[in-house]
Amino acid sequence: MTEFVLAGGCFWCLDSSFSQFKGIIDVECGYSGGHTQNPSYEAVCGEGTGHAEVAKVIFDETVISADLVLDIFFTVHDPRQLNRQGNDIGTSYRSAMFYADDAQKEIFERALERAALVWEGKIVTELNKLEIFWPAEQYHQDYFTKNPNNAYCQAVVSGKMAKTRAAFLEYLK
Repeated sequence: MTEFVLAGGCFWCLDSSFSQFKGIIDVECGYSGGHTQNPSYEAVCGEGTGHAEVAKVIFDETVISADLVLDIFFTVHDPRQLNRQGNDIGTSYRSAMFYADDAQKEIFERALERAALVWEGKIVTELNKLEIFWPAEQYHQDYFTKNPNNAYCQAVVSGKMAKTRAAFLEYLK
């Protein structure tokens, strides 16, 4: 199994979008890139921890390639928006990729190059060494599945899921 830690706005959007595809074993919402140990959702949203909302995407490369996982990542969010995704504003919603080792860093760099060919304008996605992944509170895990009628899920999450479904239809579960 391979694990990528990715930040692209609200982690509910990443979780639900990635979970639709074959080869994705699990997606765990969490926090990375900050200076506070074991941060809470409230502290991260308060912008005092330096952490981003992230998704740890665990996948089987014999079923779905690392490149495809990253292409989905660059479809589900807009990598040109600095410290925000839509109306979610702040460094906790930044676009970032947290690499575990040099090999993963190279894979991420290639994905950034591919994204630059698709998106017009400057890509602001950060490329950072993964120091630690802090799991988010249990109620954030599989949030859309548990709360499909939530207003945010209806207004934002479902649209991002539809966008990735349409772009990668042949890879759906």
